[in-house]
Amino acid sequence: MPPAPTQHVPVLAREIAEWLAPSPGRTIVDGTLGGGGHTRLLAEAVSPTGLVIAVDRDAQAVERATNELCDLPVKALQANYSDIPEILGQLQVSRVDGILLDLGLSSDQLADVDRGFSFQSEGELDLRFDSSRGTPAWKMLERINPEHLADLIYQYGEERYSRRIARRIAETRRAQPIRTAADLARVVRSAVPRTRDERIDPATRTFQALRIVVNEELKWLEVALRRLPECLQPEGRIAIISFHSLEDRPVKEAFRNDERLKVLTRRPVRPSDEEVALNPRSRSAKLRVAERIT
Repeated sequence: MPPAPTQHVPVLAREIAEWLAPSPGRTIVDGTLGGGGHTRLLAEAVSPTGLVIAVDRDAQAVERATNELCDLPVKALQANYSDIPEILGQLQVSRVDGILLDLGLSSDQLADVDRGFSFQSEGELDLRFDSSRGTPAWKMLERINPEHLADLIYQYGEERYSRRIARRIAETRRAQPIRTAADLARVVRSAVPRTRDERIDPATRTFQALRIVVNEELKWLEVALRRLPECLQPEGRIAIISFHSLEDRPVKEAFRNDERLKVLTRRPVRPSDEEVALNPRSRSAKLRVAERIT
């Protein structure tokens, strides 16, 4: 059964078109295909003679794009964006004109009740982008040392109540397993004091931390930042959208310190008030762009 049609709204779409400047005949890599919104935008701009190579670790995203973007010059592949150099070699593409990474979750993943990305999900707390690799989050929670868990939640979720949350998880799992996203969300909410800011669910930072750990997100981002500039044509551009400081900081430092790149965005590009009003999930997005030096 094919995946449901995408629900995802691409963030900073106008800004991506402006900074990557896709035009007919160009070859661009979308390293985080997701719902395919950015891919469609880029593919329409490079048509009919260009190509968008779209990569995602999520098999459902690739299958959806294969169905929904079949009328556009898109080559969709299941892979990690850190492997883009090998992918280009397999496709006999030497260098590309642009690379895009959107490091946020897609709305399609949040809507998938079987994978645990949504706090309300009664499906398994999986949190893996590629469900054929690695360990699901629920299994990790079964056996992880509470002190180590607290460190992970603090480091990757920047959660001030990490110790309290880890202790509550350990207490709960002694009585009953934490198997679903809804189970974990209830446990975390019971451990975190309520605040006046009701826009952010108390479970947000814990889920972020577990997702980062399960998918090794920061490890692969670091690898990609080191490898991807070599894939760009002279004056080719790399654009990266991040959603929290753990992602934005290494992007900023890598762009600034890489002798192959010239930073084009002195400050990150943020969504407009109009975009945030239409798509609240875009509010924390930051776009940074760099250009390959000739």
